Amino acid sequence: MLPLDAAAYTNRWRTRHPGEKALLSLGLLVLAVALPTWPGAAITGVAALVLVLGPAGLAPRVLWRAVRVPLGFVVTGMVPLLVAVGGDPWLQWDPAGWSRALELGGRAVASLLCLLLFAATTPLADLLPRLEKLGVPPAVTEIASLMYRMLFLLLESVRVIRDAQAGRLGFRTWPTTFRSLTGQGAAVFVRAFDRARRLEQGLASRGYRGSLHVLVPARPVSAPFLVATTALLAAIAASTLLLAP
Repeated sequence: MLPLDAAAYTNRWRTRHPGEKALLSLGLLVLAVALPTWPGAAITGVAALVLVLGPAGLAPRVLWRAVRVPLGFVVTGMVPLLVAVGGDPWLQWDPAGWSRALELGGRAVASLLCLLLFAATTPLADLLPRLEKLGVPPAVTEIASLMYRMLFLLLESVRVIRDAQAGRLGFRTWPTTFRSLTGQGAAVFVRAFDRARRLEQGLASRGYRGSLHVLVPARPVSAPFLVATTALLAAIAASTLLLAP
């Protein structure tokens, strides 16, 4: 299991209704995108960070492992804003690029934390069955759940194959590493089709007729949580309007 999925099953908000967490996370995301970056997105990002580390109880190391790769994409997207193309010389530093890069980075990081607040507290198994009640076609939710299941099977296959290759000194030199990686890709590709075929046969033998009925535990919606969420969103919007230049 991935660390983020493990956190979704073990956090303090595990038993809360997904709709409550969706209202909080998506509301913060809307504020992070709609409000000015300074101070709107900054306040929103700090609020999301405090919620995910405090009430939700996500460990800081798990949070870092979840955000380090997206943060790399954010930094990569900020770099082109620091330079100007054209003129003499053809490539030069843009004096106004720092402000645009910081604005982009601040808004992106705040949005990332808002999405992570939902992803790290809500297991996909709790979310997908409830989407059908909102009008999402059952075929969409079932394909998503099957892809989610296949993802872990393929990751397990990659781990087993890599351990076997490492035991045979398959990563000792660059040429052997290249051969091992190409063989690993081919083996995972074949295993993916084999897993899909066996999954289809298993569903057919169990009388699959186009829909899978999944029982989910009933979780009451907490009125105090909804009131607190609304108050927090209103407070962030009001403080941004007051502090904005």
